[in-house]
Amino acid sequence: MFTNVVFGLVRASVLLAAVRTGAGFGGYGADEIGAYVWLSQGLLGALALMGPPPDIVERIRNGDIAVDFLRPLDIQMSCLATDLGRAACTLLLRGAPSVAAGMLTLQLALPHGSAPYALGAVSVLLAVTISALLLFSVALVGFWLVETRGLRLLYQIVATFLAGLFVPVHLFPGWLYTAAVLTPFPSLLQGPIDVLSGRATGLDAAKIIAVQLVWVAVALLLGRLLLRAGQRKLEVQGG
Repeated sequence: MFTNVVFGLVRASVLLAAVRTGAGFGGYGADEIGAYVWLSQGLLGALALMGPPPDIVERIRNGDIAVDFLRPLDIQMSCLATDLGRAACTLLLRGAPSVAAGMLTLQLALPHGSAPYALGAVSVLLAVTISALLLFSVALVGFWLVETRGLRLLYQIVATFLAGLFVPVHLFPGWLYTAAVLTPFPSLLQGPIDVLSGRATGLDAAKIIAVQLVWVAVALLLGRLLLRAGQRKLEVQGG
């Protein structure tokens, strides 16, 4: 939590300085960029984009996944439920204090009214679900690769950048913005931030949530297909 707050202060200082040059910053003012920084810091841990890897990575590597296939449970839903519980704990113990730090340093202004918070809660839940399902799918590549650390690192770099962790997606040049919105990654971070901060309201907020629902379905289907293919591929020796 302490590290999260420190990085938030550094990011906020840099981006606030850029906003205050008066040269224009994609429609962001000081309050808006403060909300972007501190809400992204608050959500980062729950999304687990920078680790730790899901437990299923090690279970595939050592063959314990064979036991999971014999159990009367849905592996994908079990992993998702576990991750949702982890994310809820992280939001409470790391995310909320980070947002509070932004408010105490006067670098974060939250919207008035209940709609942004109600829709924002739905958007955050969908974002965590998408992230968990995508990380699950990346982990399943371990059925075909001896080591997945390189692939997971590549996913981390691409996902954090296109999700809008370093700068808002709205500041991307046209071609890069188009490429980003064709991926699920803006739905992980930029979308929930826009809803929670009040930047997106009404129909715009509804569109963000609708896009997230689409990506939930896509990520769920991708995981199902990879899990079935991996089950056919699996060979466990010894024991």
